[in-house]
Amino acid sequence: MSIADTTPPGDEQALRAEIARLNKINLALMNRAERSTSAQNSQFGMFQTALVLEKQVQERTVQLDSALRDNEKINRDLQIATEQMEAEIVERKRALVALEHEKEEQRILIRKLEDAQNRLIQAEKMSAVGQLAAGIAHEINNPIGFITSNLGTLKRYTEDFLALIEAYHATQPALPAAQRSALDALRTRIDIDFLGEDVAILLDQSLDGLERVRRIVADLQDFSRVGESEWQSVDLHRCLDSTLNVVTNELRPKADIVRAYGRIPVITCMPFQLNQVFMSLIRNAAQAIDGHGTITLRTGGDEDSVWVEVEDDGAGIAKETLPRIFDPFFTTKPVGTAMGLGLSVSYGIVERHGGRFDVRSTVGKGSTFRITLPVRPKPPQA
Repeated sequence: MSIADTTPPGDEQALRAEIARLNKINLALMNRAERSTSAQNSQFGMFQTALVLEKQVQERTVQLDSALRDNEKINRDLQIATEQMEAEIVERKRALVALEHEKEEQRILIRKLEDAQNRLIQAEKMSAVGQLAAGIAHEINNPIGFITSNLGTLKRYTEDFLALIEAYHATQPALPAAQRSALDALRTRIDIDFLGEDVAILLDQSLDGLERVRRIVADLQDFSRVGESEWQSVDLHRCLDSTLNVVTNELRPKADIVRAYGRIPVITCMPFQLNQVFMSLIRNAAQAIDGHGTITLRTGGDEDSVWVEVEDDGAGIAKETLPRIFDPFFTTKPVGTAMGLGLSVSYGIVERHGGRFDVRSTVGKGSTFRITLPVRPKPPQA
């Protein structure tokens, strides 16, 4: 017999309700227990998962730390290598700069040696010319001396002979007619009056020619005086005149010479060297003239310095050429006609005298070279 058979109907309903409630409570408890068990299982799984993940993280962290340390070592090695490379590059650049500097010094030294050699060659040539001129001048001076003396004596003898002839002519009226006629015919045939005048003219011209030869020889000696490398007190006008006398035959077909000399003091210089400078400038001026032109020599100065200008009305110098005219071996003349050393040597001579060069030039109008020299220069060191 069941509880329902022994329970009144009202109580049965309550009992059923109670049973239903207990079932619900039991179900809820079971569900809660199940959820609790599931939660515990889930937390345990998560814990296990967390442990696994933590282990993986630790492993990864160790690997990452190792990789970072390796990377840092690689970076340090790379930085050291980079610094070494940069230092090597800097050292190579320094070596290249030093090499280029050494090459430039060698080029400068080679140019100086070439210039010195060419100056020596030029000086030897001028010394040879000077020795030749001195020898020729000595040989010429001797005959010039006795020829001049003989012509002077001959002039006096001729004057005496002409005076004697005039004296005889004064006595002619006292002679017989036949003799007077013969003498008149002889005087007419030899034209004694013209002969007397022309002999005097010829003797004067011969003596004047010998004097000119004597002056030319003296100027040639002054221009190329051998052994005079010491400093002297000199009038530059005399140097210019002696130079002009040496090259006068060369200049006559090319140009007229104008001397526009000013008042200048006597200066201390080496005249033999300055004569070379003047000759080079005057010859260049003549060569720059196409046809026939004018070369003007000007001088001026004060108590401290003097200047000499050589001006021509020739072709002029182009602007792109002007900065190079004093370079050794530079020339605008055809190959084989000039060495290009004249102005270079002249520049060195003026520089050794403590002076300077100034050049003005206009294409188609001409050029002007000015040399400025101190009156009392300091002799340079050897």
